[in-house]
Amino acid sequence: MTKLLQYLNDIHPLTHQLRDELNRIVTAAKIKKKGYLLKSGRVCNNIYFIEEGLLRCFYIKNQTEVCSWFMKEGDLAISIKSFFEQTPSYENIQALEDTLVYYISYQDLQSIYRVYPEFNFIGRVLTEKYYTLSEQRLFGMRLQRSSERYQCLMQQSPDLIKRVPAIYIASLLGITLETLSRIKSRR
Repeated sequence: MTKLLQYLNDIHPLTHQLRDELNRIVTAAKIKKKGYLLKSGRVCNNIYFIEEGLLRCFYIKNQTEVCSWFMKEGDLAISIKSFFEQTPSYENIQALEDTLVYYISYQDLQSIYRVYPEFNFIGRVLTEKYYTLSEQRLFGMRLQRSSERYQCLMQQSPDLIKRVPAIYIASLLGITLETLSRIKSRR
C-alpha cells in the first residue's frame, strides 16, 4: 500500500484525511499466475494498482486471443469502457505472474472525487497518461512497420520481452510468432 500512496502523492500531495480514507477503503488482492482479474462479460467494478506482478489484457476475435496491453508493477489495471460506463467488458485481464494488486471500487472512487476535490487532479493526470499511451499504441498499429513496433516496445518496456511469452508479444504487436522470430534474429 505504501507504493500506491507514494505513487498518488507524487502526482499531487495527499492530505492526511485523504490518506486515511484511502487506507480505509483500498483493498489488497493476490492473483495467482493464470488467474483472472476480470473475465469478458463481467463488469469491471474496480480499478487496480499493481504492487508486484504482471497482467495481460486480451479479447477474443475469431476464436483467437488478441493481447491489447500488458500491465506491470506501478501500472493501473482497468477495463476502461466497462469501468467508467459500468457495463459488461469485452476484455479479459489475466495474471502472467503471481500478482499483488490494491484496488478501489467504482463507487468508492466516485465518493473520493466528491469528498476530496484534490483527488480529481490525480484522476485527470492518470487519465491523460493512459490516454496518451493508448494513442501511441494506436499510432504504432496504424503507421509503424512491425519491426518499428517491436523496437518501440524494446525502448519503452525492455523487461516485458523477458517476462512475457513470445506468443503474447506477437499478438500485442499484431504479427505472427514467425515474424517476431525474424525480427528478433535481425537484432
